[in-house]
Amino acid sequence: MSPLPITLDALQVLDAIDRRGSFARAAEELNKATSALSYTVQKLEEQLGVTVFQRQGRRSVLTTSGRLLLDEGRKILSATAYLADQAQEMATGWEPRLRLGLESTTQREPFFQALGTLLTEQPNLEIDIQECVLGGGWEALEMDSIDLLMGAPSPVPLQKGFRALPIPPADMLLVAAANHPLGHVANNPQAITEQLPHYRRIVTHDTAKHNVLRNEGLTTGKQVLYVQSMEQKIQAQLAGLGVGHLPRKQIQVHLDSGVLIELTTKEPTTENLERYIAWKISNKGKALKRFSQLLNDALW
Repeated sequence: MSPLPITLDALQVLDAIDRRGSFARAAEELNKATSALSYTVQKLEEQLGVTVFQRQGRRSVLTTSGRLLLDEGRKILSATAYLADQAQEMATGWEPRLRLGLESTTQREPFFQALGTLLTEQPNLEIDIQECVLGGGWEALEMDSIDLLMGAPSPVPLQKGFRALPIPPADMLLVAAANHPLGHVANNPQAITEQLPHYRRIVTHDTAKHNVLRNEGLTTGKQVLYVQSMEQKIQAQLAGLGVGHLPRKQIQVHLDSGVLIELTTKEPTTENLERYIAWKISNKGKALKRFSQLLNDALW
């Protein structure tokens, strides 16, 4: 099999000539003789059967074929540089990519604060974030769909090889829209307890696919509206479609404006359960270790 005419060296030469505007300046940048660059381009043109550069005064300008070759070639150069960075990071113990699960009730500010610090320290680190609900986060962790889960709900699954650090529980409030019928008796625990089963509850789907689904919060009443995320749940309750528990941090602006109202009940909420930062003990990557430290510092 004959060698491919398009090499990384040839693409680097084309890139330098295009950016610098001449063979001489490109040769200076690449620390090569001008004749070496001319030979590389001539050989490329002969093997491909196309003209890559044409002269316009003192400048060397790409032809239409040359522009196509360079535009696509720059994608290859970029991918090659990225691959080299990943290999170097992996060799030093730093993972090239970190997949993070964010439980829907979790405080966003400390999570992204810690993430910002991590990316400042490791700017080439690729981050993939997914929202998890209830058992879905634990399942994603078990199936290696994520590397770390923040806000994982108790109890911690046993014999799964998880490391779990407790974090402050989410401050969950039972709320309704101000125009919801329960909003008019928000400060009457007796009325709330009696009327609550008769109104629709808004429930966020457990994102687990294979394990037993979990339920939290309101279990009374027959009318249920299921949503896919905490943002959808907030919007549904703002629209007066039902009641449910929401994280104080995410709805404080709506509480302050009076659009949402906290409902007073006789019994304390069951939503403020223990939460954890969790990952597999077998995962010993430096990025995961550093991020877990940053999260712990941001939360406490």
